[in-house]
Amino acid sequence: MNHHVKDISLAKKGKLRIEWAEKDMPVLRLIKKRFEKEKPLKGVRLGTCLHVTTETANLAITLKAGGADVYLCAYKRCP
Repeated sequence: MNHHVKDISLAKKGKLRIEWAEKDMPVLRLIKKRFEKEKPLKGVRLGTCLHVTTETANLAITLKAGGADVYLCAYKRCP
């Protein structure tokens, strides 16, 4: 897996925040559960470049659960 993480020490805290946000996303949780069984996106490659939030992280995780190869490039907003 190729990846670049600016500050890996934040990973544990970030994972907890993603899991916390998932609790308020019942529809996405249902889709993820279905995707894990059916793999409707198997063979699909998705690439995105966007501002990553806990919500968009959950979307990427759900798409991956559906069988997609997901590539996420985060960008930083300029002031």
